Amino acid sequence: MTETISHHHALIYTMVTISAADRTMTDSELLTIGDLVQTLPVFRDFESEALVETAENCGDMLQGDDGLDAVLDLIANSLPRKLYDTAYALAVEVAAADLHVEQEELRFLQLLRDKLDLDKLTVAAIEHSARVRHRVA
Repeated sequence: MTETISHHHALIYTMVTISAADRTMTDSELLTIGDLVQTLPVFRDFESEALVETAENCGDMLQGDDGLDAVLDLIANSLPRKLYDTAYALAVEVAAADLHVEQEELRFLQLLRDKLDLDKLTVAAIEHSARVRHRVA
């Protein structure tokens, strides 16, 4: 049987993994994760007190054998297809939070879009939208 978690947890695992991809979880990224969980409708029925425990569980999983592959599989197996682009958008949002995207974060985004089989136009639209929102004068 394939292990699954709730869609809330899968989306949080996505955000935690992109934040941890470069081995540095910045304050901006952590604040963004908290803000997204507090404000987005997809998390409306999520108990926000469980955020830290969920993030720690993801971190533990990432430390295990084939941790990144296991997390990607768990995300893909747990999310309904209609939330695949939401997961990618959240990952992009967290990656952009500190206004600098590292190579490791770009690599995770590539792995995520491949695992979720997202089409190029959807990916381009999500990435363009994040660039516009995070642009500085």
